This record gives sequence, C-alpha cells and structure tokens, in this order.
Amino acid sequence: MPELVRLYIRNVIIGAGLSAVFVALLLGFDVAHLRHLILGSDIGYIAVALLFTFNTVVFSAVQFGIAVMNMAEDDLPPGGGKRDAILRDDMAAGLIAIPVPVRAESRARRQLGRNPR
Repeated sequence: MPELVRLYIRNVIIGAGLSAVFVALLLGFDVAHLRHLILGSDIGYIAVALLFTFNTVVFSAVQFGIAVMNMAEDDLPPGGGKRDAILRDDMAAGLIAIPVPVRAESRARRQLGRNPR
C-alpha cells in the first residue's frame, strides 16, 4: 500500500477517534439540549450517527491537512530577525542624541491631523 494512502487511513482513524470524543462530550454535557432531543426521539440514533460521521469528515480533513503540511521540507536555514545587537546599559552611555530640526508648520499639521494649506 502506498505511503500516502497509509497516511490518509491513519488520519481518518485519528479523526474518527476525535469525533467520537467530541460527540460524547456534546451529549455528555447536553450542549444545546442535544441529549434531551436525541433521547426523546425514536430515531435519535440517526442524529448520533450523522453527528459522528460529519465530525469524522471534518476532523479527518483537518488532521490530514496538518500531517501533509508538516511533511514540507524547510529549505531556509533557521533564523529570523536582523540579529541586531541588544544594547546594554554600559553600551548606551556612549550614544549621543542628535537633534533633528523640525519646521513649526509640520508640527502643527501633525497635531491637527490635516494639511493646513
């Protein structure tokens, strides 16, 4: 059997297990009075079967998607950021503030939030 088919079957089994747990929790906690509705109906077993089946489809698809995306090879070396040095207190003492002149109209425009012209 091909590896991809085995991967898919494995993820369907995992999805079915997750679905069974999810449906059991839904009925156990009586979310939206589902347990009351299912036990009060003579064909409630069909609702449980549909809940289980459709949740199995959803959980299996998500599980398979996660498994396939984890198979991707990372061609880039590990890293991130610019690797700038972090300034310590003794290093910051040597820095000099450089004043930058700003025209008064620029400041007024920024404070008003619009162009005064």
